[in-house]
Amino acid sequence: MPHNNDVSNASTAGPSPFTIAVIQDHADADAAANIARAEQLIREATRKGAQIICLKELFNAPYFCKAQHCERFDLAEPIPGPTTDRMQALAKELAVVLIVPLFERQAAGVYRNSAAVIDADGSLLGVYRKMHIPDDPLFYEKYYFAPGDTTPDRGALREAKGFKVWKTRYATIGVLICWDQWYPEAARITSLLGAQVLFYPTAIGWHPDEKDEWGQAQVDAWRTAQRAHAIANGVYVASPNRIGHEDEAGTNGITFFGQSFISDPFGRYLAEAGDAQQILIATCDPALIESVRRNWPFLRDRRIDAYDPILNRYLGS
Repeated sequence: MPHNNDVSNASTAGPSPFTIAVIQDHADADAAANIARAEQLIREATRKGAQIICLKELFNAPYFCKAQHCERFDLAEPIPGPTTDRMQALAKELAVVLIVPLFERQAAGVYRNSAAVIDADGSLLGVYRKMHIPDDPLFYEKYYFAPGDTTPDRGALREAKGFKVWKTRYATIGVLICWDQWYPEAARITSLLGAQVLFYPTAIGWHPDEKDEWGQAQVDAWRTAQRAHAIANGVYVASPNRIGHEDEAGTNGITFFGQSFISDPFGRYLAEAGDAQQILIATCDPALIESVRRNWPFLRDRRIDAYDPILNRYLGS
């Protein structure tokens, strides 16, 4: 199989390189402090050269899905709303693209795990709504979130049944959220729509009593699955996770493990974090996407005539 990764093989007349950042931090019950900290970190990332910046999943609140409590729906807000208004002003001031993951109140009784996409002129390009919703101990998301669907988004460059891409000032980007990262279908469709980068804002962690036995394997699996999406689709991948231990009454809580990273279309780490607050920054070159896809033409060789069975839940007996 060809494996020449010399970007000089690609046309020099293509799109310019762009710089992305992901922000790894914690969140607590003080929403105002969470937003202020995010703003400070966005400003710092901008000073370091970032043009597109992604915050973690549900960035301005604790991970409230650890239990099912009706009053936690009060944490939701509309998009557009007060937080996106503030972030739109910040994006315009700094001339940066922001990906802002929020608990969205779309309507009475309709709540979403969403991410607002804000362009560098401060305009709200649209909203991605998490498509795959988990339901596990301490991750009771099906109680809170309706899954993403085909709601029209006039700001999206292209859409396919809930998956979207946006042409921002600096690059064409796709956004998927946390549990979406385990599904190759989501990465493939978003890449086929034209994404140069797949952003995966995340809140993933350990049940403390499982960490010793499963902790490292879980981190390795999480990173490996997403790096595989980068390789299989010839795109950049950027995943900001949250950090810190969050308690929940009657349980041992969750320890969010961080380990955020950015990888290139070969799955190579361009930047990676441990378990402390950190800003990761990397420059992405569209010429490398071109070169990788020329030399590993996975998209060319797809057998789209043979894939109908993927639309079944299960094919075994």
